[in-house]
Amino acid sequence: MKLTKLIPLVAFLFLISCKNTQKEKSVEETPSVEMSSESEIPVNPLRNVYWGDQHLHTAWSADAGAVGTRLGPEGALRFARGEEVISATNQKAKLHRPLDWIAITDHSDGAGVITAVIDGDEAVMDDPVVAQYHADMEAGGEKAAAVMMDLINRQSNNNLPPVFTDPAFAKSVWLKNIDIVEKFNEPGKFTAFIAYEWTSNFGGGNNLHRNVIYRDGSEIGKQMSPMTTFESENPEDLWKWMANFEEKTGGSLLAIPHNGNLSNGLMFKTTAFDGSPLTKELAALRNKYEVLYEVTQGKGTSETHPILSPNDEFANFEIWDKGNLVMVPKTKEMIETEYARKALKDGLKLEKALGVNPFKYGLVSGTDSHTSLSTAEEDNYWGKYASSEPSPERWDEKALDFPSGFVRGWQLGASGYTGVWAESNTRESLWDAMKRKETYASTGPRMTVRFFGGFNYKASDIDAPDYVSKGYQKGVPMGGDISDAPKDKAPTFLISAVKDPTSGNLDRIQVIKGWLDDEGNTHEKIFNVVWGDADKRSLDANGKLPPVGNTVDVTKATWENSIGDTELKTFWSDPEFDPTHKSFYYVRVIEIPTPRWTTFDMVKYKIEMTDDVPRTIQERAYTSPIWYNPN
Repeated sequence: MKLTKLIPLVAFLFLISCKNTQKEKSVEETPSVEMSSESEIPVNPLRNVYWGDQHLHTAWSADAGAVGTRLGPEGALRFARGEEVISATNQKAKLHRPLDWIAITDHSDGAGVITAVIDGDEAVMDDPVVAQYHADMEAGGEKAAAVMMDLINRQSNNNLPPVFTDPAFAKSVWLKNIDIVEKFNEPGKFTAFIAYEWTSNFGGGNNLHRNVIYRDGSEIGKQMSPMTTFESENPEDLWKWMANFEEKTGGSLLAIPHNGNLSNGLMFKTTAFDGSPLTKELAALRNKYEVLYEVTQGKGTSETHPILSPNDEFANFEIWDKGNLVMVPKTKEMIETEYARKALKDGLKLEKALGVNPFKYGLVSGTDSHTSLSTAEEDNYWGKYASSEPSPERWDEKALDFPSGFVRGWQLGASGYTGVWAESNTRESLWDAMKRKETYASTGPRMTVRFFGGFNYKASDIDAPDYVSKGYQKGVPMGGDISDAPKDKAPTFLISAVKDPTSGNLDRIQVIKGWLDDEGNTHEKIFNVVWGDADKRSLDANGKLPPVGNTVDVTKATWENSIGDTELKTFWSDPEFDPTHKSFYYVRVIEIPTPRWTTFDMVKYKIEMTDDVPRTIQERAYTSPIWYNPN
């Protein structure tokens, strides 16, 4: 969140989080890490799935440090690779399973300033205003909150303390960040990406944020400071900055937008940023640099919306649709250009008109945690802010305050992680997989999902011991393109999913298809292609499948894997294929119901929650699409 645009939110969160945060310094000593030699790095030409988080904030982000987070990038990296750390609320925190990779995406606007203020860093204490801020933050309570209010007033009068917008200070923070990330990057074992979040809130809280991920190391990353929205809030300028960066440094970047559901209609609008007609050149820039979209995270899932997909019984999942980031209410019309599925369909239209698809997105997930703790586990959920770390009160706290009503703490979601199919666990291999969109988003569970498309698969291929090899040889994986349909042949797909060993069984696999008809109208359809308990459930005349059931005991926060299946796989061919229609297909894998984090809290703290709080959740994964292009 941009410091100068979202200080009202920061101030609000600060008031509710100054209750039991650490008082220790945020500066961390970085240890030496033994690097793996290139010859030791395991390589699998058929690719492994590597799990990680491409969206995480530490105390170096203004809106995290200001509300109590004290762990910086080092603590975040230690936690991600499986070490125990002490959280902002003085609790021991550790993942059940370490991650394979992570991108720390602290906001480029004002990066490290709040941490420096809190720590009394001599680099900023010469300014008497900042020195007073330090004293007031140390005092906590109302004085600390008054710091935020003063920043609000100074921002509105263009009178911020110089350090908040000082390029030299920002550069020094960026260099320190890269040094820490480099020392924790262990090729073949654990990948730490150089990254940041560019945080445009154009028009007052309309979320247009992008995570910028670097393929390269420090020799490239240190050559230029990150772009900030002090320079521009126009995403088109970010893409141009990225092009300039690549030309000057020889490096490679990609940008990942997120939370279109909080953009109040701006994320996927079909014009240029200034409202003029979209040009082929701008569409091509977006197509090149924005190949992935974060479809689910703590502030809501933005795959689709019940208004957009009324025939999708799973559309109303972890929806945040009240307003933008600073409480401006949403209108129904805004929803049209905020969700991924609708954007994928609009992309087909734009491609036909311009020759380039600006919304050709693969799908990923991230936590967007502001605690330095990347958690997407329902039974080990550490919240979004310091105030939402485990406690008996967090479920009912006011996470955001909209004129149309509060978003409560329980509406935060324990989501999500990204699976990347790559040859090895290195920056280069993982980044290249992201670039080709061989990725899928999960709301948390680490289920193993494969999705291949082409015209030459046979039904027997899915049961072959070498079906993965056949998948690559005869077609393309998730994120790929197929074209030139042979006469009288529909596209065929190999689809498989294996449950996360620690989570629920699988309910079903669905294929979501979108297409553009001859009149230029877009459509969508959901196909249930394989499901658990097939001996007990069958499709009705409309292709709908009965619910799988529910074994959750909310009094104990337990469930039984006595329904659903541990593995689902199928060969599927589109029964309604028209070779003249541009189209896309992606897979949605849905688990049986399991306890939501709120239910684990109810049992752990022996508390009662109101009836509107969800007790169960059907976790899911979304693959990147495969696109079909007519002749």
